[in-house]
Amino acid sequence: MKRIFLLLFVVASVPVFAQHDPYMCIIPAPVSVKKAKGDFKLTSETIVLADSPSNRAVKFFAAYLKKAGLGNSITDLTILDKDHRDMKNAITLSVNFKGDQPEEGYELNITPDHITINGRNAGLFYGVQTLMQLIQKDGNGNATIPCGYIKDYPRFKYRGMHLDVSRHFFDVDFVKQYIDLMASYKLNNFHWHLTDDQGWRIEIKKYPKLTTVGSLRAQTKIGRAAGVDSELYDNTPYGGFYTQDQVKDIVDYATQRYVNVIPEIEMPGHSVAAMAAYPELSCDPKKTYKVRETWGVSEDDVYCPTEENFKFSTDVLNEVMDMFPGQYIHIGGDEVPKDAWKTSDFCKQLIDDRGLKDVNGLQSYFIARIEKYVNSQGRSIIGWDEILDGGLAPNATVMSWRGETGGISAAQQGHDVIMTPGSGGMYFDHTQQKSPQEPFSIGGNAPLSKTYAYDPLPAALDKEQQKHILGVQANLWTEYIATPEKAEYMLLPRMLALAEVAWTPLANKDFRNFSQDRIPHHLGRFDKEGINYRVPTAIGAMDTSVIGARFKVELSSPVEGAKVYYTLDGYTPRETDVYYTTPLDIIVPPKNTMHLKTIVINPSGKRSIVTDMKMENK
Repeated sequence: MKRIFLLLFVVASVPVFAQHDPYMCIIPAPVSVKKAKGDFKLTSETIVLADSPSNRAVKFFAAYLKKAGLGNSITDLTILDKDHRDMKNAITLSVNFKGDQPEEGYELNITPDHITINGRNAGLFYGVQTLMQLIQKDGNGNATIPCGYIKDYPRFKYRGMHLDVSRHFFDVDFVKQYIDLMASYKLNNFHWHLTDDQGWRIEIKKYPKLTTVGSLRAQTKIGRAAGVDSELYDNTPYGGFYTQDQVKDIVDYATQRYVNVIPEIEMPGHSVAAMAAYPELSCDPKKTYKVRETWGVSEDDVYCPTEENFKFSTDVLNEVMDMFPGQYIHIGGDEVPKDAWKTSDFCKQLIDDRGLKDVNGLQSYFIARIEKYVNSQGRSIIGWDEILDGGLAPNATVMSWRGETGGISAAQQGHDVIMTPGSGGMYFDHTQQKSPQEPFSIGGNAPLSKTYAYDPLPAALDKEQQKHILGVQANLWTEYIATPEKAEYMLLPRMLALAEVAWTPLANKDFRNFSQDRIPHHLGRFDKEGINYRVPTAIGAMDTSVIGARFKVELSSPVEGAKVYYTLDGYTPRETDVYYTTPLDIIVPPKNTMHLKTIVINPSGKRSIVTDMKMENK
């Protein structure tokens, strides 16, 4: 069932979190917030005025109100006389206002009588998103919005989320929901990983076998790609792809939400699915290729840099560019297996003919030729930081994933950079806590605190070089993520931390405030919207061992509306056990050990992992 995420009026009252939070429970935290007394009452009688009714943000807000059951129509402000422009019980959305604002900036002023949002282009849309976060149902069929004045704009212009649909395919409705989530938290670039060894997911009409053959794998690896279970498979065919009409629909959907879609078409490596369809793309056309059934990188399967291959690549890119109107095309360029090039007589001759140093130089030659063509079409390429190997293409933007080294080097050379290091908590396929209770994952650990702490501006760069850091992105690789529910679990709440990294000025970042005052409210909303997420452990609970005779423990719920249950007898807590209401005063007798175990259970039944605090009185 389609679930479009609009943060409807789902909370019964203004939460206690928002009453004390200096940022009014808004994520990402704005640049400036001035809270004021009182509330604006939003009812079916509220008038919505706009000086540009056809604006995307205005239309979005109108659809939101209709879905929420208020049905407030939009009145064209320009046709009203002056006496009616400042009417009470009204919301004014304006793109034509005096004064300047930073790009994507907005001002939101809420008084008991009137709400005004001023912002141009995406700025107005982000002002609307902030207003939607502040709307709270009052229990009488209406809603209240706390008064205040907010001035806001982003720290970085590139704020990205990635989704790998090659390893596991996600349908159109889920992709749209993903984009809705991004837009709700002011993320503006959707990096769509469409091709890889394990599946080609986008229709290319000139090369139909890319989907009739390349989108299908005969079976899928069970468990890890290496180790004692490395030969286990599910013996179940797997496939899926997006038609060009579906792609265009998704791109238009994202555009209406000020989200730019960046397609990734992998080359010259991660190309086994394409070679299974067209073996002539390889350095050994006589070899039989099949869509890869396990994870990791093929050791010797790679596009051969022939003229026929460049024609194929440019033909594919022509159709891709017709579907994606944005500036950037991501061409991959990572983890290129070069053994086939080393043994290919054609590649050896090409290296000599072109005066290249080695196969790294051949990779640079391949990327540079692709970039030259993309540039000739008025577009730009992005590549993973391996495109630095052998020399960087003249105008390429580097996406730095192997730590920050590649990004630093590219910025020092004057190239634009997007930071997305796995070591910085930007890989959301990593676990969210070191616990065997967490879902099976690719490995690595990226707790919410690690993601939140990341700063995309390396200290190694001077002020001028830092200007080349366009922004930051987190990646969701799906080797071990086969369902929408698990994708949501791995995405949330870390995506909210990413949003704050990308938008909020450093001076306004505060992890305690973020995790304890604001996140609980937003997770409570997810719960009511039916969006899956990882339920954090109880605030104040720990997996640890401590020594002593007496312990005072204070806990609180990490999700609005959830309860914290606990046991002291060593058994796993559940909803049949005692739930936490007051601080605990635990006395451990001499020579004894006690275990404080906790679990968080939400109204929808979602649960946290169990924490175990071992208390030992020696």
